[in-house]
Amino acid sequence: MKTLLYAITDSELLPDQMLFDGVSAALEGGCRLVQYRDKSSDKRRRVSDAERLLHLCHQHDAKLIINDDIELAKTIQADGVHLGQDDGSPLRARDFLGEKFIIGVTCHASVALAQQALADSANYIAFGRFFPSRTKPLAPPAPLELLREARKVAGEIPIVAIGGITLENAASILAAGADLIAVSHSLFAAHDVSEQARKFNQLR
Repeated sequence: MKTLLYAITDSELLPDQMLFDGVSAALEGGCRLVQYRDKSSDKRRRVSDAERLLHLCHQHDAKLIINDDIELAKTIQADGVHLGQDDGSPLRARDFLGEKFIIGVTCHASVALAQQALADSANYIAFGRFFPSRTKPLAPPAPLELLREARKVAGEIPIVAIGGITLENAASILAAGADLIAVSHSLFAAHDVSEQARKFNQLR
């Protein structure tokens, strides 16, 4: 995952065709890692959307990660899945999906959760929120020092930071030890999504 920007879709911010237009623009701007996040119960539409996004991503040599849903990830043969703490064991996901799939795990503000995720074969660990977040406003805050502590246990495993990250505050996240910055609103609500993606990728 040699990239900096990790784009996360938002079904409320990007309804219908706006989803594909927004992701296409981000990919044009150099984004190479996209997470499809949609909590709706419309399984047929979610499969259709995910398949289309996977095709878009692969056209740009990018990877598509599915949020929470290992069955959807396997159905469309996505590149990976991202699991929250309530979404099942990474070991179960690995058994179900196979060795080639990327498995990421939300660890909130806990190094202990990160250590368990790493022991359970996670390919990356995610922490946050670090700043006030529109996507998850009720998520508990995480201190920047957490990233420095996580760096000590993660080794070469990528660390993802999420939660209210903008062009203005991302430098502090990177300086603290994050490898990737996960962004939703600050990317997809921009007037020019492609240019915004370029700016995020130029931060390092």
